[in-house]
Amino acid sequence: MDANQKLQKKFDDGFHICVGLDTDIKKIPGFLLSCKNPILEFNKIIIDSTFKHAASYKINFAFYELYGSKGFDDISQTLELIPNDVLTIADAKRGDIGNTSQMYAQSIFNYFNFDAVTLNPFMGFDSLSPFLEYPDKLNFILALTSNNGAKDFEKLMLSNNKFLFQHVIQTVNGWNTNNNCGIVFGATNVKELEENIQSFNSMPILLPGVGAQGGSLEDVANTFSLHKKKNYLVNISRALLYLDNSDNLSISVAKAIKDLNSIIQIYI
Repeated sequence: MDANQKLQKKFDDGFHICVGLDTDIKKIPGFLLSCKNPILEFNKIIIDSTFKHAASYKINFAFYELYGSKGFDDISQTLELIPNDVLTIADAKRGDIGNTSQMYAQSIFNYFNFDAVTLNPFMGFDSLSPFLEYPDKLNFILALTSNNGAKDFEKLMLSNNKFLFQHVIQTVNGWNTNNNCGIVFGATNVKELEENIQSFNSMPILLPGVGAQGGSLEDVANTFSLHKKKNYLVNISRALLYLDNSDNLSISVAKAIKDLNSIIQIYI
């Protein structure tokens, strides 16, 4: 299955939770620290506890790159733990001049074999086109993020009375000729989601900001339901990974993702 097929199957089954593997060794349960590879062992517990109910997994490169080559090995080994029918997203926020971007694309899609990637569109189409040339992959392009700094650029008003993030969404729709573009849209402000949801069209939406950052899963699920759309992924990282530091971690995480899906099911 290509990336779109994997995602659509999960959407059809009513699954919309993206498990963010932002694994921080300072936060994982102490009983894992004596393991040969605590990070990989923690990821295994999370994946084994969630894969039946997860729509995707997002691996945040920053939490692995700091360990150099060992971190890249951990990424590869973590990917091997994820079932083939579940979408994998490289949260790497790539976007650079053509030749450099071409190498980044080969790294993400050919070496690591991720299904999808997050991209920064600030440098324009030629900085992302090497990724868009992979028709069987997905590219989640930053439009509106969930951090406070979004106001510095993303919410600048343009001369046509549109915000910059709205111009990005409109432009990405035009780039979506291979049906392999998606949008990253922060979920911390449901009013912004309501005002812009129609502009997403059929593109899949990756929504950070629910949970530890204050966004409401109920608001997100309700908004998409009211607009008769189901093309969304809600990223949950800290609120899922670090809810239990005991050796009952797997039980707690399994229950938590089931509860999250139960909330979404109310609105489907």
